[in-house]
Amino acid sequence: MDVMSARRRLEEIRNELERSITVLNESGPHQIVGDYPQDPADAGANISETERSEAVLAVARRQRSAVLDALHRIDLGTYGTCVDCGGVVPEGRLEAKPEAARCVACQGKLDRSLR
Repeated sequence: MDVMSARRRLEEIRNELERSITVLNESGPHQIVGDYPQDPADAGANISETERSEAVLAVARRQRSAVLDALHRIDLGTYGTCVDCGGVVPEGRLEAKPEAARCVACQGKLDRSLR
């Protein structure tokens, strides 16, 4: 993938993530209206929905950060170079995941260390 195509694709992903983050931030937790006591089952559903929304928002923010980092690597001229070993990030990996910062071997090591 050439750098200009990668930049366009990353910018599209960034824009989509920013729209999603804005929508998730605006939807926020549901407010309880009225003076009626809340049914315990509804309270549990509201908490679960809030936790789910927060988790989705956290994932979107992490992915946006990875995309911004990739755009920064393009600016530095290091896009496609593994941030850990300095080797080449395979073309297929960058096509599938344009924000990838590591080669497959280094990403595998990182994933295993996080378990």
